[in-house]
Amino acid sequence: MRFLAPALTVVLLLTAPATAQDAAPRVASIAVTGEGEVELKPDFALIFVAASTQADTVAQAVEANRTATERVLSRIQGLGVKREEIETANFQVFQTPPRQASDGREQRVPRFTARHQLRVVTRDISGIGRLAGEILASGDMVFQSLTWGLDRPDQSADEARRGAVRNARRQAEVYAEAAGVRLGRLLEIRDGSVRMTGMKEFDGAMRMSADSPVPEVPIVPPATVRHDATVQMVFEIAP
Repeated sequence: MRFLAPALTVVLLLTAPATAQDAAPRVASIAVTGEGEVELKPDFALIFVAASTQADTVAQAVEANRTATERVLSRIQGLGVKREEIETANFQVFQTPPRQASDGREQRVPRFTARHQLRVVTRDISGIGRLAGEILASGDMVFQSLTWGLDRPDQSADEARRGAVRNARRQAEVYAEAAGVRLGRLLEIRDGSVRMTGMKEFDGAMRMSADSPVPEVPIVPPATVRHDATVQMVFEIAP
């Protein structure tokens, strides 16, 4: 029995909770948010158009849609757009929703609707207005949206991130100088947001009748497409 007490005493000392004095001291720091941006000329335009046809059977609606789509494809390719730069984005066949006349009575409509959405890429930025006009003048397609894009968006985004880091460090240096302290090591870095602006030119629906003259839609390409990035950084205030 004489040997149990010392052993019990050792165990209690080893498992005693740490005191507040054992905690690591709080590091004085400067937290900043950096911003960076990169502007580049667009490399291509991305156009979405759709053909909608209606008929009393699925087969008739699909066949009418195929014919309308082929007419538009022929017209677009005649302007120099390559066939591999035109692809199907979406194709649907569904029952046509009921319609009501102004007096409340239900109108008779074809039973089925086929809708074919095409994605068209063109690198002729200066001729985009003419191409949009040809699509509209076909009478078979609805012009849905137009977006400008970059061939290498990742490189543009990464350069914007580098600019955000440089901006954050500059801000921290200014704050440290103004406060009369010395900037220390980097303690923390958090990814912020990266977004591309200046891309979307038109988002809606335009349509013309087939007998309308071919217009040149007054679309002015943006001078640049911009990537914006933010980053949060925390620097130590040196002793």
